[in-house]
Amino acid sequence: MKSINIKFIAVSLFILSNFIFPQESKIDTVPRYSYGTINELWQQIDDIFNDPNFNNGHWGVVIQSLVTGEYFYKKNENKLFVPASNLKLFTTAAGLNLLGSDYRFKTEIGYKGNLDGPILKGDLIVRGYGDPTISGRFFNQDMLKVYNDWADSLIELGIDEIQGNLIGDDNAFDDVGLGKGWAWDYETDWYAAPASAISFNDNCIDILIKPTRIGQKAEISILPDSKYIVIFNNVLTVPDDSGSSIKVYRERGTNIVNIYGTITPKTKQYKTYSTVNNPTQFSMVVLKDVLNKKGIKVSGFALDIDDVSPTKDYSDAFSLFTHYSPQLSEILKVINKSSHNFFAEQLIKVIGYEIENYGTISNGVEACEDIFNDMGINADNISIFDGSGLSRMNMVTPNQIITLLNYMYRSDDFQYFYNSLPIAGIDGTLANRMRKTRAQNNVRAKTGFVYSVRALSGYIFTGDKEPVAFSIIANNFTVPVVLADNIQDLVCNRLANFKRK
Repeated sequence: MKSINIKFIAVSLFILSNFIFPQESKIDTVPRYSYGTINELWQQIDDIFNDPNFNNGHWGVVIQSLVTGEYFYKKNENKLFVPASNLKLFTTAAGLNLLGSDYRFKTEIGYKGNLDGPILKGDLIVRGYGDPTISGRFFNQDMLKVYNDWADSLIELGIDEIQGNLIGDDNAFDDVGLGKGWAWDYETDWYAAPASAISFNDNCIDILIKPTRIGQKAEISILPDSKYIVIFNNVLTVPDDSGSSIKVYRERGTNIVNIYGTITPKTKQYKTYSTVNNPTQFSMVVLKDVLNKKGIKVSGFALDIDDVSPTKDYSDAFSLFTHYSPQLSEILKVINKSSHNFFAEQLIKVIGYEIENYGTISNGVEACEDIFNDMGINADNISIFDGSGLSRMNMVTPNQIITLLNYMYRSDDFQYFYNSLPIAGIDGTLANRMRKTRAQNNVRAKTGFVYSVRALSGYIFTGDKEPVAFSIIANNFTVPVVLADNIQDLVCNRLANFKRK
């Protein structure tokens, strides 16, 4: 393992502490403004990046005034880097430009058969187009709210029995749920939930684990409470001095979830998650349970349309009603502030569906090429293999990110884009960074992280209130990621305190 330069860490922490707790004042929590020329600022920033802990890594940086176009700093600006979740800037910017801020995902509910009074003699069809919001996220944490509303709508239409199957038609998208270049050991984790035209609860189950008596197995429950998932409980309650440690593994291609580890009595409840296999069928199973509890009897099965045998044509299904998601402008906040991979993957596929008539990642990327070219980014010089940035096969340059940020700054949709970004020291993935500095509530930027990658790109105002776009990406480092964070934060603090002479 590479040794860490302790002297540099100490100096960095001393500098950072003086940003946060300056010695000359007990009231003022930020240093005085620093006056200088652009050349002086360039040298100061260069000194920050000359960190010996990153001698075997690579920094790619561009910092540019959005007023004058001057470069405050550049380093390896035209080299390709793995951007991690900074790729979401490309996905969300393209989504705004191609779909519009008021775009809503739709889900159509219809039937194939005949209505005989309160009885549907046939199949109920749910036709999805990638809505990622059918969960509790937008509904006061009530994950079943949308499905209960659908049940109420069926009751209002006079339907109280379905003598047929519940069919999930997910053919708007392909069935490739995971991105190219994703690691195999991500599959159980919530941040690698598979994309699908029909989804529920981010295509995950919530797992709640509570201690029991020492030496006994823990109590495990799941939400939604569904027999679609099989849980194997291997969690033991142990004394408090032993510590809690939980691991979850879903067997590949199944919905068998193994939960291992220990939990202590002082850990009142431990919450974790698992992805599901075949999100469409999962969604239909949960919907069937909701309908039954609402008094709507479903005599058939809950099925993915691909599993219907013999194959049936549901293209001429009769429409009952259509459900719409919140506006894209609200969905972008989940993607960028929370860095939500599943939402980003749904967006790149719905772009493919709306522009190319079929929701695949490759169609989505191809549909984005024209807007990237309009931005001034040669689409032939970037590599995009997913919508979220989880793939290590994605490659972009810092200069391309700055070009995108410049374009969006001058776009009619800028406010939607800007409002979707995490705010330093306030919310999202920057909630705990740059606190008690002038960068707090100033920096709006997208973070990015996969192993050996740390990225931060967005906007900041200098001490002169001059808007600046920046992109700071580290690749191939072996020291703890917090050291990369410290460098990015130091640069942002330096910019926030800078005033021109």
